Formats: sequence, C-alpha cells, structure tokens
Amino acid sequence: MNLWESFGLAVESIRANKMRSFLTTLGIVIGITAVIIVMAIGQGGRAMLISEMERFGTNLFAIYVNYEDGEGTRQGDFSDLDIEVIKQLVPEVKYLSPVRYDMMHVRGTRGEQSAEVIGTNGDYDEIRNFDFRWGKYFSRTDEEMGRRATVLDEELAVELFGYGNPVGQRVMLNGNAATVIGVLKKEESVLGWNSSKRAYIPYSMTKSITGWDMIHQLEGSARSKEDVNLAMERAKKILERRHHVPGHYLSYSMEQEMQSANKITGIMTLVVSAIAGISLFVGGIGVMNIMLVSVTERTREIGIRMALGACRRDILGQFLIEAVCICVFGGIMGIILGYGGASLVALFAKWPSLVSGKTILVAFLFSASVGLFFGIYPANKASKLDPIEALRRD
Repeated sequence: MNLWESFGLAVESIRANKMRSFLTTLGIVIGITAVIIVMAIGQGGRAMLISEMERFGTNLFAIYVNYEDGEGTRQGDFSDLDIEVIKQLVPEVKYLSPVRYDMMHVRGTRGEQSAEVIGTNGDYDEIRNFDFRWGKYFSRTDEEMGRRATVLDEELAVELFGYGNPVGQRVMLNGNAATVIGVLKKEESVLGWNSSKRAYIPYSMTKSITGWDMIHQLEGSARSKEDVNLAMERAKKILERRHHVPGHYLSYSMEQEMQSANKITGIMTLVVSAIAGISLFVGGIGVMNIMLVSVTERTREIGIRMALGACRRDILGQFLIEAVCICVFGGIMGIILGYGGASLVALFAKWPSLVSGKTILVAFLFSASVGLFFGIYPANKASKLDPIEALRRD
C-alpha cells in the first residue's frame, strides 16, 4: 500500500468519527493558536518598542548621580561649565544638555495647570528629535540673550490657550512671564513618554525662577552609535576629576535600554510559549489515547488486512499517518485562529501584527511532530497484533 492510499484511509477514518476527531484536535488547536498569538504579540510588541526608542535616536545617553552613594543629585553635582568642558574634550559627544525638572504653576489666557517644567539648553531639541506643531525650540542665542521663552507640549498648550496657535503669547510660570515660541506635536507613545503635561524653558531661566542652581542629569547624543559607550565613559571621568568624586556618576544609553527591552520581551515570550507548549503536550497525549482506542476498535479490521497480505510496515504507516493527519488538521485550524487572534490583538494594541512565515512554518511542523511522536506507540501496537488473534476479536 502506497503513501497516498494510507493518507486516503486516514482521512476516511477521521471523517467517520468527526466529533471524536474534532475533540481530539482541540488541544492541538488551542496550543498552536496560543503559540502563534504569543509569538506575534512578542514580535509586534518588540518591533513597536524598538521603533519607539529609535525615534529618539540610538546614540542618546544620559549621565546621573550614583544614588547609592548618598542623597542623590545635589546642588554642585553638575555645573554649566561641566557641559562646555565635556564638549571640548570629548569629540565623541555631539550634543549635550543640562536637564532639570521642576513642578510649576503654569497659567495661560484660557486656563491654568500644574505642569512639569524642564530646564534645558538649545541642544536638547537635537538630542530628542522633537516634532513641532508650531514654532521652534529656543537656541543658544536665546539663552545668551536671556530671552524668557518656553516651548509647550500640545496637550498643555490646549489646556492653557485652547486649540489655536499660541506662539507669541505670554504664559506665567510661578508668576514669571515667558513667551511661547513653540508647541510640540502630540505623539502617542506605547511607553507613555508623552503622557504628562510639560513645558521646556532655558536652564538659565529655571535658575532665575527658583533662585538656586541645580541640574538633575546631563543628556547627550554621540556622533555615532559606536561612539556612545566611549562618550559616556570619557564624560563621567571628566566629571569625577572636576568634582573630585570617583564613582559618583552613572550613565545609561538608549542602546542599553533597547537591549534590556529585547531581553525582557524575549523572556516573557519564552515563558508564555512554554505554557502553550504544555497545552500541545496535553493535546498530544489526547491524540495518543484516541489512537489507542481506535486500534482497539479496529482490531478485526487489522487482522483482515494482515490476512490479505498487509505487512507490519503497512499497518504502522496507516496509523502513524492517521495520527499525523489529526494533528496537522488541528495545526491548520490553530494557525487560522492564531493569525486572526494576533490581528485582533494588534488592532486593539495599535501595533503591527507580525505573524511571519517562519512562525507559521514552525507551528505547522510542530503540530506534525506532535502527531508523529504521540502516534508511534499506538501505531506500533497495531502493527504487532497477531493476525489470528485479531481475526477472533469481535
């Protein structure tokens, strides 16, 4: 009996017991569906996360105080002169900006709001790659001239001035007047980076409003992705020498954040895939049990076939192909449901549905492997039946 005949007999046997075959494949269907959805969510989420980070630039880095040494960032940990020295002595650093965070009461013509006010310099726009709805970021010239300017994010601008263009209007920051020179375009972020209401002002203006000199961290960008680590290390050494505090500064880069995100999403995908794998294993056991029942039910049929000349290999192949067919049919159903489920998740999560051909191929081969593995024992048992004893069975 050739392969096609065995396949035809397997299909006929499955069709003769439709409900039983369907219930048998449920474990395989659920497992394959879960594997595809999990892999698609993992790949799609990772792609969205990496895209979000790359939008800020893979050569971005920050330097901050080693909080384990004591109180954390204090006045004097960073200075304006540090930035000039680092930019002069570290050629790998392209842009560098002080960053200071303060909560201030902000008032416009149509409303007022408590908002996070960030003091930076003109390099910050280049570091963060801001996208503007109106206007522009303040420049080094604005800082040197002591211009009291501010850039608002779009959400805060709407709260303070309504939906019109507020560029040129005056805003009050803790009672101090500033002119709006730009509004950042609102962008949805899966990381929530654009969720809070923020205003950006020159660092020199922050000092004059609060009355004290304080920089929470330095943010910069290297000239290339390959220069990031060298730029961070050389900048930290300069700070340690200037402030006489070895080991006082730490750093992180967007590249390190991307690697950490990849590692975390990879572990999560692996864990959930393992759980889905357990479902496949349970489904495989169900297939083996049903095939054993099938062997028992068809003992007389096996005896007749052996009496007519079927050899052990024919019987083994017939039942093995039947087990593989059950699992493959379940795998195909799982692939269809998994693709649909992954597309729905991607639609609601607003990220791309990355169900690759490789994922589908792996799911298909895995389902066939489950049928092969769990079908061996029942098929082998059927092929070893004694023809005379089999014919006696009712």
